[in-house]
Amino acid sequence: MKKKVQRKFKMRGYTLKVDALDAVISFASRFSGAEDDALDLLLDQLEHESLKSSIIDKDPVNRVVNLLLEAEAAVEESPNAACDGRGSAFRVIDAFLVPKFHYDPVKKIFYEHTGSLPIHGEASAKAKLYKDRFLLLYQRLSRDQHFAKPAFETDTTDFGSCEISPIQSLVGQTGRRWVMGVISQLEDGHFYLEDLTASVEINLSDAKITTGFFTENTIVVAEGQMLLEGIFKIFTCGFPPLEDRDKSLKALSGLDFFGGGTLTKEETLRLAESEKRAVNDMFIVMSDVWLDNEEAMGKLETVLDGFENEEVVPSLFVFMGNFCSRPCNLSFHSYSSIRVQFGKLGKMIESHPRLKEHSRFLFIPGPEDAGPSTVLPRGALPRYITEEFQNHIPNAIFASNPCRIKFYTQEIVFFRQDLLYRMRRSCLMPPSTEETSDPFEHLVATITHQSHLCPLPLVVQPVIWNYDHTLHLYPTPHTIVLGDKSEQKAFSYTGITCFNPGSFSNDGTFVAYRPCTREVELSALPA
Repeated sequence: MKKKVQRKFKMRGYTLKVDALDAVISFASRFSGAEDDALDLLLDQLEHESLKSSIIDKDPVNRVVNLLLEAEAAVEESPNAACDGRGSAFRVIDAFLVPKFHYDPVKKIFYEHTGSLPIHGEASAKAKLYKDRFLLLYQRLSRDQHFAKPAFETDTTDFGSCEISPIQSLVGQTGRRWVMGVISQLEDGHFYLEDLTASVEINLSDAKITTGFFTENTIVVAEGQMLLEGIFKIFTCGFPPLEDRDKSLKALSGLDFFGGGTLTKEETLRLAESEKRAVNDMFIVMSDVWLDNEEAMGKLETVLDGFENEEVVPSLFVFMGNFCSRPCNLSFHSYSSIRVQFGKLGKMIESHPRLKEHSRFLFIPGPEDAGPSTVLPRGALPRYITEEFQNHIPNAIFASNPCRIKFYTQEIVFFRQDLLYRMRRSCLMPPSTEETSDPFEHLVATITHQSHLCPLPLVVQPVIWNYDHTLHLYPTPHTIVLGDKSEQKAFSYTGITCFNPGSFSNDGTFVAYRPCTREVELSALPA
């Protein structure tokens, strides 16, 4: 145990004094069979301490140990204790706690970012954002048999290998070439394709495109030819092909991209068995729950009354913003009234004793809710606004936007943003109607192929540069919930379940989702 502790701390850059080592061993020995998880948890928490040196004495260790033991005691006292720990049935992961990984294209491995991630990044962080997005898709594409470099020199055919050429190598080349790059507008009205080597102006006028919304900042794979005037004329343009989730996980060799903690094979099998038996678990998902609108609150009470009288109540209610019918911007001066409205919602739920006792309540802020800014990811709703609600429903969860849920072995991503309207507004060309004319299906294809929840230009939707990784969809999750004010929709794409619950306050629409079978039930109150 002593050697294991010293090795783990050394990997994080720490050296333990003798008294600190004894304290750590004493803590880890409390968790027989789960010592590694206990040590990882201790190290994660230790990173939040303001340490004066990498040589650690017993004081900071004791502080962290006491904090963790208090948290453990609180969980044991809670009636929902089975819903919180690593390797348990249900866990909510805040966006700001999602681990960050960088890809090394030389060694062809991912390594985890260590150290702090400031909210206000340096200028280099913006360039790194684009580089990380590009390399994430590049390493995925490099495993695709159609784009891999052939082992022997052969004549390529339309159905053979389509080796990707660096953009830098296009100069002076003739014939058709395949390239991968980010669509950028480096000059007004002139679009370019950029990779890590160079950029080239492109002509998309005759390009045949695949399903999806092609906007600035999207990463594409294109076949084309260099013209004499130095412009790359594109004939075929599409998103990098998707990779099967299991293949991605195998390539990542146990790295935890989702943030729910890595599980042993035994834990995964145990959870998979429990998941099969969880046939009664149901999530109720609503978007646009306006607490200042009497009609919307009346609709909500109708829904709660209905589920209160069901034989088995839903295990989770997910309420997504906006929680006010007016934008909470600089001209908004009624924060105290929103606080009161949340208090009324707490009383409403409290008046349904079965729901209060057996259901959990998760709140995700919308794009126009109270908060420091509209930049993504957004932090949870401010405590001032939710305090009165929590007095009535103390186990409610207020999460970030986006947020992630680990449910047994399933990974579910929730994102509240009016994304469809913005993607359509930012399109460089009309989407292809060859496979589908449904805008929601185009949206789902775009975000899954881009492995990113919001691949819009930063001028359209700002992102915290150091936290762009929290919007990544890699490896692909099992379910993506896109809260949007557009029409209610559900769509299963390459095994990924995606749905939009619609605008509850406008249309009375919501979704009942059964994660065990991944069944989506589009629901609506009668008009």
